[in-house]
Amino acid sequence: QVQLVESGGGLVQPGGSLRLSCAASANIFSLNVMGWYRQAPGKQRELVTSITRSGATNYADSVKGRFTISRDIAKNTVYLQMNSLKPEDTAVYYCNARTIMDTYWGQGTQVTVSS
Repeated sequence: QVQLVESGGGLVQPGGSLRLSCAASANIFSLNVMGWYRQAPGKQRELVTSITRSGATNYADSVKGRFTISRDIAKNTVYLQMNSLKPEDTAVYYCNARTIMDTYWGQGTQVTVSS
């Protein structure tokens, strides 16, 4: 079992920045993929970005050039740097981790972009 704990959400004005953190209870090299999803009210959960064990990254078109996923292997932590935030980025952001057999989710952290 892997526990994922997110932090760093909050209220930010349009154009602002936030950094989310996801601390894993396991060595993140034991996980095939880690990523961030988001779910806005009334919408389906969607993939924002992911990073594989080898370090390959993938981004949703809506966040390319604005969001960056990174990791600190020593801390078993994955980060999501979000710049140039827009109101449409408002959502609950969830950390996700996958192995061959299992999928794990964090509890979510609210990000609200509003003036």
